[in-house]
Parts: sequence; structure tokens; C-alpha cells
Amino acid sequence: MENKQNNFVDIHYIQSGKSSNTDELGMREMQVKSYKYRNKRFLLIKAPPASGKSRALMFIALDKLQNQGIKRVVVAVPEKTIGRSFRNTYLKKYGFFSDWIVAPYYDLCSTDGNDNDKASKFCEFMHQTSAKILVCAHATLRNAMKQLDDSDWNDSLLAIDEFHHTSADVNNGLGDIVRRVMNNSTGHIVAMTGSYFRGDGVPVLRAEDEARFYPVTYNYYQQLNGYKYLKNLVLGYHFYKGVYLDHLMEVLDTHHKTIIHIPAIQSRAATAKGKYAEVAEIMAMIGTEVEHDYNSGIYKLRTKDGRIVKVADLVENNPKTRDAVYNYLQKMKSADDMDFIIALGTAKEGFDWEWCDTCLTIGVRGSLTEVVQIIGRCTRDSEGKETARFINMIAMPDADQPEVKVAVNDFLKAITASLLMEQVMAPSWHFKTTKEDEPDEDTDIVHTIVVEA
Repeated sequence: MENKQNNFVDIHYIQSGKSSNTDELGMREMQVKSYKYRNKRFLLIKAPPASGKSRALMFIALDKLQNQGIKRVVVAVPEKTIGRSFRNTYLKKYGFFSDWIVAPYYDLCSTDGNDNDKASKFCEFMHQTSAKILVCAHATLRNAMKQLDDSDWNDSLLAIDEFHHTSADVNNGLGDIVRRVMNNSTGHIVAMTGSYFRGDGVPVLRAEDEARFYPVTYNYYQQLNGYKYLKNLVLGYHFYKGVYLDHLMEVLDTHHKTIIHIPAIQSRAATAKGKYAEVAEIMAMIGTEVEHDYNSGIYKLRTKDGRIVKVADLVENNPKTRDAVYNYLQKMKSADDMDFIIALGTAKEGFDWEWCDTCLTIGVRGSLTEVVQIIGRCTRDSEGKETARFINMIAMPDADQPEVKVAVNDFLKAITASLLMEQVMAPSWHFKTTKEDEPDEDTDIVHTIVVEA
């Protein structure tokens, strides 16, 4: 079996613009749908990346502050880079009654400091009355809750982004916090996620807790079908033999804005060289280093055809360098600000780089949620971006041809299953075995998936 890339899904969307258009209050389609239920005490918003969940939360939270007796709002995100989605947003100019303003002191995702300092600021926020909004990481929320009474959440709103991080498991810190706020205070909760299922078999919420949430669902297909610019999504795989670094340039096109996720350290696809050496080698393939700006942490490389491209290294563990890079990424304002991001465990869920059109992922991912989240990094609507690509490089199994075929088929079924669950594709499908006849041409079947026996 030769090394080659195959596009196993190529979906075209109609570009109606419906999901991107705004109404007289400045709300997009999904936000209008969510805002309709702003009076619900417990609200669960399930919507894909780029549908506008962050701003939907702003609209709902500001209404609760002004009209529903809520005195303070806490927004918790999985990692601090995602906090940029909740930075100051001037909504009045689009027709809304109030702006979303976060005092710098209580933006715990953009400030330096250790976990104890941030937990102390969190507790301080919960006991004061002047500031209205705090943004923090999930970890800060968990640390602060060790010092707070459940009653401190009275008349407060807790908004949890990427809600699938919670779990009904008794040892899950976020899940326990949700239950405490729900059962032991008058607090409200808005839960937001793009993928409401977990990969470990444990439900996100207990059935009795989930029944108390009002669900608002806006699926991937509605979102992508309603874009203005993006018109097709390509999902491809590339099998290689040996070391992935020897084959990377077979799929890496330096003309595309790309997030490269290198393999987990202990995975089969990882090399003996180590993660830092892998990053260095990837950058050398992209181009020759021209400058490393130590203030921003960003590299400038010259490609073989003479272009200067910018690269962010999110694998680097040095706290000072990493924070500088994160700070740069949070302040990006144009397509020219970045060309490549190399990451390991970050830049997946909730990470916002609207100009990214390609996600190149090395190694098989163990979680279907992770696959869907990574795909979401390149599916944001952006002027000039017609096609989004997810490319997965996979080490070819050391086995005979029939066994390789089975492994490939299993992989494709797993990916397709995850996409069907998230409704990335049109919802009308026909499943058939290889022994079945083809469906009649005049039937209304939209797509056919062949499942081998």
C-alpha cells in the first residue's frame, strides 16, 4: 500500500449566510435561539465552534444582570487561551442594551500570577459588589471552590464553557461544583459545549441533574450550511511508513494557515527524538529561521520560495515564553498575524483562530470528542476561506494488506460515527454492507456509507 492522501469526506455547503447574519440586536441565528430562553435558571447550549456561543452567553448574562436579579457572573473556560473569547465586547453599537466589560483585575485568563493568587482574587470577587464579571480557567474555579461556601453562589451566574469537561463521576471537580450550585444555592448556570458526549463512558451529568437544564441545540450542519464564505469541508487521511517527520511535507502545504498537532509523547506516532526536537524539525521543513521575537515568542521563517511566515510554538514549556505566545495569540487581529501553530495538547477545543483553514493532526486520536473539536478549529467562517481541511497522518500498521484494510475501515467508521453524532453532515444517510445492491437512483438518499462485514 503506497503512501498517499485520501479524502474520505468532501462536504459542500450552500452558503446561505443565514447563520452569520445578525438581527436588530446584533444577534446571529444561534444567539437568537439561545436568548429566547434567557430566563431559564439552568440553560444548556450545545452548538458547534464558531456559532457564537461566547457572545450568546454575553447577551444572556447581561440580561440576567439587568433584569433577573443576578449580581455577578463567573465565566470558566478550560484553558486561559480560550479566555480571549470573553474579552471586552461592545455590543451597544450593534443594537444591544449593554456592553460586555471585564475589569482587567478580574480577567484571570490574561493576568499573570500563580493559582493561589487567582483563587484569592476569585474569592474576593464573590464577596464584593462593584465588579460584575470574572473570567477564569476551570482550574481556578476548582481551587476557589475549596474556599467558598455554596451559599456564596446565591444571586450569581456560573457559565461553564466546554461543559463536556464536567462529569457525573463523583471525583470530577467541575461536576461536583455544578451539583453544589444547583442544589445548595439560588445561583443560575449556563453550560456551553460543542460536543455533549464524553469518550470515557461516563455521562456529563446525572440524569436527574440534566433534566433540570433547558437544552438549546444548534447543530454543525445548520452552522456550516449558513456560512457566507466557507463552502466545503474536506476530511482526509494520510498513511505513512516509518517516522512521520519523513513524510510530513507530503501533506503540509505552507500556503495554508495550519494548526499542526504533533503526537502525544507516549503514542506510537511519537519519535524517539522528543517533542522539542520534533518541533524544531517541523519548523526547519517550513523554512529557515529569520527571527525569533523574544517579546512575543513568535518565529519568523523564510520558506523555500522566499515568503516570510510566522510560527507559534505551543509545545514550549518555558512559562515566560509560553505566556508571551499566548498573549500574542489573544491579540491577533488579521490573517497576516499568524501562519502556523504547532501544538501538542492545546489549541483544540475553544481555541479561536478564524483564519485557520487546515488542521494537520499526527497520530490516531483516542477520543471522538477530540476529533470533532480539532476539526472545529478550521471551520470558522472567514473572508477568503472557501475550504476547510482536516488531515490525519496515521502510522500504517505493520500487518498484511487485509489487516491494514480492516484497520483503515475501523478508523473511518469511528470518525464518521463521531461526525454523524455531531451532525456535521446532512442527516439523511443510508448504511449498507458490501453485499447489498446499490439503492435506486430515484430514491431520496443523500449519502451512502458502506460498512464492511
